[in-house]
Amino acid sequence: MVTLFEPLALRGVTLKNRIVVSPMCQYSSVDGFATDWHLVHLGSRAVGGAGLIISEAAAVSPEGRISPDDLGIWKDEHLPMLQRINAFITDQGSVPGIQLAHAGRKASTYSSWRGEGYVPENEGGWVPVGPSAIEFAPNYGAPQALDAAGIQKVIADFRAAAARSLAAGFQVIELHAAHGYLLHEFLSPLSNHRTDEYGGSFENRIRLLLEVVAATREVWPEELPLIVRISVTDWTEGGWNGDESVQLSAMLKVRGVDLIDCSTGGNVPKAPIPVGPGYQVQFAERIKQETGILTGAVGLITTPAEAEAILANGQADVVLLAREFLREPYFPLFAARELGVEMSWPVQYERAKPREVAPAGQR
Repeated sequence: MVTLFEPLALRGVTLKNRIVVSPMCQYSSVDGFATDWHLVHLGSRAVGGAGLIISEAAAVSPEGRISPDDLGIWKDEHLPMLQRINAFITDQGSVPGIQLAHAGRKASTYSSWRGEGYVPENEGGWVPVGPSAIEFAPNYGAPQALDAAGIQKVIADFRAAAARSLAAGFQVIELHAAHGYLLHEFLSPLSNHRTDEYGGSFENRIRLLLEVVAATREVWPEELPLIVRISVTDWTEGGWNGDESVQLSAMLKVRGVDLIDCSTGGNVPKAPIPVGPGYQVQFAERIKQETGILTGAVGLITTPAEAEAILANGQADVVLLAREFLREPYFPLFAARELGVEMSWPVQYERAKPREVAPAGQR
């Protein structure tokens, strides 16, 4: 049995395999609207056979965008195109998911190919917000510290976005609490210097994330799964760390979270991250073993053999691929062939399905 192609039940949703398309920002939206680019980008991975396809970070508010070109889900007008995309993904036998996000102090920046650093207000940018008035880096905007009303607005925005996600036809929500964005900023003492009930102690720093999870679960049906992506470590002394991530994951498990997507870093510029193949798998393995919650491994997983070994060895329950899916939208189809698994191809592509010996007249 090849573990990579075993189904996985998450509440009332079953993934046909353990291969997940990780959220990847495309910076191809206008005023938050999905476009034909998103239909083709996400739809191609569904044609390619991925079990779960998580759309890029969708901002829960305009000020929660990383860039002016980010996908959004802060108004009902965003829904029709998302519904169209999700209908196509579902028709291909894949499960559509969405990552709900707020960029926090890393908001209002240029898309990677348009420039670098902060987009000023006279060029369509805005003033970012964060747990404290501490900028991420010198070329980023100085954030305003959220007050009590601002924090309640963030929670309400996530709740409303979760309700819209249901209306849009998504079957999985991932809350983005990683990579130095707002929810991660509250978790880490490096970015959170608050002295109120949302700062200081571990219990206070995780409060906003727990409240967002609770608000999401108020509108997200019991039968649909909820994922949280965390950066397990800041890779910096005095920052958020693996021990805290284990403790947090255990608390999320009893609050309706079904899987922890285990990434790292993003909150400290130029942190000493030992990047290499599968460099983050150890964190997914530890959280899985110490808490019993399902985990996802992500980060430079590029071959079917690597993905299969992670799952077969019990280090994680799913693998999330990003750049490899940009290189090869049909990764699951070719992984199945490499691992000796029979996997159906779309009927439109069946004539191109690799065979050991093609019948005469079809070569």
